[in-house]
Amino acid sequence: MRLPTIVVSIAMFAMFAVSSSARQVAPEMLRSPDVIYVPTPQEVVDAMLVLAGVSADDVVYDLGSGDGRTPITAARTYGARGVGIDIDPVRVKEANENLRIADVADKVRFLNQDLFTSDISEATVVTLYLLPSLNLKLIPKLNAELMPGTRVVSHAFDMGQIQPEQTQNVNGRTIYLWTVPIQ
Repeated sequence: MRLPTIVVSIAMFAMFAVSSSARQVAPEMLRSPDVIYVPTPQEVVDAMLVLAGVSADDVVYDLGSGDGRTPITAARTYGARGVGIDIDPVRVKEANENLRIADVADKVRFLNQDLFTSDISEATVVTLYLLPSLNLKLIPKLNAELMPGTRVVSHAFDMGQIQPEQTQNVNGRTIYLWTVPIQ
């Protein structure tokens, strides 16, 4: 084999290896997100966790977790375990960086998954910042997968005609609380 052929072969192999590696580091979006990313203000996150009565015994799932502030806060403030689920790999990467900085990686993990197909059965608290139509679409999943007594807290959006057990105003922002089963 001649030297130029060997060099070209090695270069092509290297390009393939880099291309494969890049796909693993930056996975493609599973599907288009249902909502645009708007972070929940920290004071609202704090109030949501208080309203849900989060403790060290809880597993807090944040559906549409964005930058990860809710599960991270649950772990840092209350010692709870947390799981963030987001369909956008860029958000998951950002959440993992925030997790590294927060130094609670032993309590929190972030998953690049679709919240409608993810297994959320270990949650004792679920937090949401989704549109009312998405909250309503989630009700069958919440009732089917979650244990009775699991608390569900939503920032800004209700569940249509289903009355929350409690609401709270946080500087002009409403948060809602329901307990599974949601009826």
